[in-house]
Amino acid sequence: MSLESVHAFFAERAPDIAVIESPMSSATVALAAQAYGVEPSRIAKTLSLRVGERVVLIVASGTARMDNKKVKALFGGKPKMLNAGEVAEITGHEVGGVCPFGLRTPLPVYCDISPQGIRRGGSGGRLDPQRWCGSHQHGWPN
Repeated sequence: MSLESVHAFFAERAPDIAVIESPMSSATVALAAQAYGVEPSRIAKTLSLRVGERVVLIVASGTARMDNKKVKALFGGKPKMLNAGEVAEITGHEVGGVCPFGLRTPLPVYCDISPQGIRRGGSGGRLDPQRWCGSHQHGWPN
C-alpha cells in the first residue's frame, strides 16, 4: 500500500512532482543517502511518535537527533517511538519507508527546523522542504 498511496497523494495534490524510486534499499538514512547519491544530512527522515494518546510525525534531516526534553515541552508529554506494527497500522507505511505523504490515517506533521537548510532532498524524491512541510506543517519545532 505504501508506495501506491504516495503516488496517489502526489497525483492528486502535486502532479508536477514525480516520485523517484530506486532499486536499492532506502530503509535507513545511510542506505537512502547511498541510493540517491546525497549526503545523509540531505535525507529527510520521518519519526513516528506517540505522546499520551496522540500520534504525531516529525520530519527532520537525516543526521538530526531528537531532543526528548524539547519534544516533551512542545507536546506536553513524554514522546515514545511507535513500534513497527503501530507504524504500519497507523501510517500505512512500513518502518524504513515512512513519509508524511499518502498516510492511512491523517496525522499532524511537524517539520523540524533541520530540513530548512536542505535545498532539495528526501528519500524517494527531490523536493523543496518549504513545499513538502508547508503542505503538512503544524510547526517548525527546533
